[in-house]
Amino acid sequence: MARIFTITEGVENMGALKTGGQGSVYKGRRIGEIITAIKILPTPIYSETGDDKNFTSFQNEVQKLKKVNEDANPNVVTILSSGITESGNFPFIEMEYIDGPDLGELLTPPHEMIFTIKEALKVADQLSNALAHCHNADVKHGDIKSNNVKFNTQNGNYILLDFGLSVMSDEQRRTSLRQAGAVEFMAPEQHEGQLLFETEVYSFGIIMFELLSGTVPFPVQGNGETARNAVMIAHLETAPPNLLSLRKQNLPAAWSEAKKETEMQVPEWLLSMIYKCLEKNPVNRFNNGEVLHEYIVRNSILASGHTQWGADRIIKLEQENENLVKQNKALQQQLSGIGDMKPGLQQNSFGNTDNNNFKPVKKVVRMRIMLIVLCLLSIIAVIGFFINSSNKKRMLENQQQTLANAGIHTIPLTEDQSFQLKKAGNLLAAGRIEASKVLYKSLAAENIPEAMYEYGNLTLLNNSGNINCEEAINYLIKAASKGHVLAKRTVGLLYSFAADKVALKQKGYQGCDFVFDIKKGAKFLMEATLAGDNEASLLLDEINAKYGTQ
Repeated sequence: MARIFTITEGVENMGALKTGGQGSVYKGRRIGEIITAIKILPTPIYSETGDDKNFTSFQNEVQKLKKVNEDANPNVVTILSSGITESGNFPFIEMEYIDGPDLGELLTPPHEMIFTIKEALKVADQLSNALAHCHNADVKHGDIKSNNVKFNTQNGNYILLDFGLSVMSDEQRRTSLRQAGAVEFMAPEQHEGQLLFETEVYSFGIIMFELLSGTVPFPVQGNGETARNAVMIAHLETAPPNLLSLRKQNLPAAWSEAKKETEMQVPEWLLSMIYKCLEKNPVNRFNNGEVLHEYIVRNSILASGHTQWGADRIIKLEQENENLVKQNKALQQQLSGIGDMKPGLQQNSFGNTDNNNFKPVKKVVRMRIMLIVLCLLSIIAVIGFFINSSNKKRMLENQQQTLANAGIHTIPLTEDQSFQLKKAGNLLAAGRIEASKVLYKSLAAENIPEAMYEYGNLTLLNNSGNINCEEAINYLIKAASKGHVLAKRTVGLLYSFAADKVALKQKGYQGCDFVFDIKKGAKFLMEATLAGDNEASLLLDEINAKYGTQ
């Protein structure tokens, strides 16, 4: 049947690649030896008019899908065409053919059962980039799972494939998933027929959990509807298992003891990200692929060059892994009443050489307590002001959203600025750092806090030996003064560790001289902490341990 079945004029059917409840994928060849992949959907279309609901739905979704390819993305398969097959009147989507194994195949022999941390981070970066690209075009893939992410052997990229579910109607999608969906990767709300951006963030978290641990959180045990239902219930009610414990069990025997120890050092931010993706309630996850991707890029850059490994870190990571979800929820509760309250701090300059600035704080904790007390007093005032407001709930939700995206966009942007900022972010995600810096510098001159932070931080982190240190530092200070949380963290870090060149080098900052001012550093870090920045809180603990007893 595969050879006889006619897809459309000019496309030769070369046989089925895979079949499933969401349709079949065929290998096709266009005139001129162009190899493609054709997704044929299982629901036939009887009339190519508005009278056929399936045809109307297909056309509407295809128009949305075209937006995905308006701007090429290295991690999203290219959609070549769509239409109705000549045989059977089935809707189809024609995509570029990607030669290489999918993630599911890369987790089975002869490959290792788990990914290395380095390769898992590469997948996280590239798959989140694909989701960000799709979500920015208002397209939901609908079927994020290991088998739909391929490794392109020609260029080494991971590619998101198979947009079949994205062009189905809601009812078709629900029916298809109930019958043959990969239940191991489905978010709790997906079992109820919902498909949100946060739904795909959840599936992303399942993939990352699988790559690092060697198994999905809730694998299907056996065949049949009972086994599938058990997994569905687990997604709804059961907390994900300990990722690090599973990873430890599945470490390849062929790895040396040194490599096993190193490969157990999964970064805290990566573990936290995965568990945040796997929250049962969609509102507790990353809002969409764009927010997720920005989080990954920022933490990857920050972490480069300053992580210290050791056997004792494994024990600490395992302990912290157990408490990550609880800590995140506790932090959200603490922040829910803070809103956008910010301690009033005077803008500072690294050029200040006041002798008082060089005296370490005897007790950083004391200052932290004072600031928290001030915050609590402000919280009481804020609650009293809004207690009788009919918009209280909406305003609190807006405050939480502001905290979640703190420092991303703190001033209104023009359409062109937004486009240039996104383009700079895409260049950065693709590893084209110098090109992204050119765009960020141009936008920094327009007083855009995110651009000022990105340019200043990238300049200091990627020191080529011939940089304008003063310009980079001033941009960071300016961004911090405008409320950019990551800039506050960075400025606080530089002030606090300026006297320790070894520590600065470990954290990725070298080649520039910074003024040591522990008081200013602690204040900036406290502001970032109160805005929900966990990394800033850890840095506060570090400087407290370093200077708190002096």
